[in-house]
Amino acid sequence: MSGHSKFANIKHKKEKNDAAKGKIFTIIGREIAVAVKEGGPDPNNNYKLAQIIQKAKANNMPNDTIERGIKKASGDANSANYEYCTYEGYGPSGTAIIVKCLTDNKNRTAADVRNAFTKGQGSVGTQGCVSYMFDEKGQILIDKEECDMDADDLMMQALDAGAEDFSEEEDSFEITTAPADFDAVNNALKEAGVKMASAEVTMIPQTYVTLTDEADLNNIQRIFDLLDESDDVQEVYHNFREE
Repeated sequence: MSGHSKFANIKHKKEKNDAAKGKIFTIIGREIAVAVKEGGPDPNNNYKLAQIIQKAKANNMPNDTIERGIKKASGDANSANYEYCTYEGYGPSGTAIIVKCLTDNKNRTAADVRNAFTKGQGSVGTQGCVSYMFDEKGQILIDKEECDMDADDLMMQALDAGAEDFSEEEDSFEITTAPADFDAVNNALKEAGVKMASAEVTMIPQTYVTLTDEADLNNIQRIFDLLDESDDVQEVYHNFREE
């Protein structure tokens, strides 16, 4: 079950993130800069900035670091101009990979992403080549051991708030929403005192590719490790799972 568990994957992701706080803070810092330039420094009037601040706090980013980032972005007209870009491609055995980046140098980022795919025996494709295999959804994962609420009550709480689906796995509950309904469901669960292991708008694969060959497993991990080394890479979505 563990190899197929979304929750196990989230815990693994969080462990990697906890071991690389420096990169997380760099990523969030760039997101703050973009949000401030687009909508101003006041989170009460800048919904996107408010969301990023919430994300920063969830990753234990100190308040003074957040405030410095906002102040710097609002006061420095000559600061770097970051822009979002997305790359799509294939890993071993046709696994689908989407890489979302935030960069001040697209040429550098494209080279880093291409290098990661190449060294992992994969290839970068054209826009849209794999994104059709994913659905953008709000996804909330709840650790059963951390949840005091009965499963039926939790399901009704989520559905009443606007969730699309509720499912139960061996170690967790999963709630999915339309992207536009994510905040309403997330806030309703927070107000109900539900502790969430993960809550984000993400790209969920429609189907998964299971890799068993050792060379394939090494190669796809190589791709992920190299992408993880780039500060430009914000998120990596894929349909790989290990048996």
